[in-house]
Amino acid sequence: MSKPPQSPLRQRATGFWQPELIGIVILIAAMYLMPSVLVDDFLISKYSRYLVFGLLAMALSLSWGYGGILNLGQALPFGLGSYCMAMALKLRTIPVQTGADGLPDFMVWNNVQQLPWFWVPFYSMTFAIVAGIVVPSALMGGLGWFMFRGRVTGVFVAITTLAMLVVVNLLIIDQQQYTGGFNGITDLAQLTIGGIVFDAYNRTTFYLIASVASVVLVFGYVLSCTKFGLILQAIRDQEGRVQYFGYDVASYKITVMAISAAIAGLAGMLYTIVMEFASPTFLNVPLSLSVVIWCAVGGRGSLPGAFVGAVLVTGMQGALSESKTFLDTWTLVMGVLFVLVVLFLPSGLAGLIGQLLAKIRPGDGHGQNGTVDVKSSHPKEIA
Repeated sequence: MSKPPQSPLRQRATGFWQPELIGIVILIAAMYLMPSVLVDDFLISKYSRYLVFGLLAMALSLSWGYGGILNLGQALPFGLGSYCMAMALKLRTIPVQTGADGLPDFMVWNNVQQLPWFWVPFYSMTFAIVAGIVVPSALMGGLGWFMFRGRVTGVFVAITTLAMLVVVNLLIIDQQQYTGGFNGITDLAQLTIGGIVFDAYNRTTFYLIASVASVVLVFGYVLSCTKFGLILQAIRDQEGRVQYFGYDVASYKITVMAISAAIAGLAGMLYTIVMEFASPTFLNVPLSLSVVIWCAVGGRGSLPGAFVGAVLVTGMQGALSESKTFLDTWTLVMGVLFVLVVLFLPSGLAGLIGQLLAKIRPGDGHGQNGTVDVKSSHPKEIA
């Protein structure tokens, strides 16, 4: 008996993903080699921020590029993770002013007499790190449960996540006595683990961020190659067909949204370590929209592509805004570049590379954008 033809999903897993894995290896190597060419401590801190943004874009790539979920509230888990780390570091420093129990300075200014109960667990750094991952994941997973169990799809998902972001942002600003309000949480201690001090301007912090980004890149790659990841991509391309064959589409969407939020929360904690403060601006709409742009430029269907897109865009923004030539026009230049990318590179930089590889290696079983051809495949073949 002849062997049945391999499904396009399997072809993607064994063919298309080889260049993706090579890209991840190259990106990881570049991150670890970068400090050797950065001689200035200021540049170390700057590129540390860029790597954090890459991690945040990669988180959105999982839910948008692989699950088809356009989350316009990606800054929400990012900001929550940032505040979790800031609360722990705030309790480890000596405030400018203290109350009877060593209250954070902004609580003293707002006549708070006792440390609130939800601040007390953050004396433990272990709790803070776990909370920075679990709290954003649980919140976005819960929001996903209400949306996807209620059959909310398309643009309504984007609107709902954006509205949730605005609500939490306003809540944090309004509760000034507990969150620092518009000023956020400042004057933080430096993160110290096992006697190692993670200063924002040294290579130790840079390597910490690079290590976390490397682990998440490999995790995302492995996840996308599993049965879960392949079904998720099939849902993105033909949700109705996958549901017809008995898969619980809502559960897959909820899970990937929670995973994406956990990674974003982790990025938020790292960002607080680099910036040495937490602010409501970490939970605002412009940041969320910027993450979407980063993914679009790099390629939302590629984890290393989204990562590189974020680093390139934020790096270019920093370079242009600091240049005397483009001091007043850098936003216009960036806008033109974004329009050109959308018009001529709809799949981003990763899509361009994929098209070039498709010309070099024709007939590898996938389209130019690396999409899964579920029209000609049976979802049950994934198993």
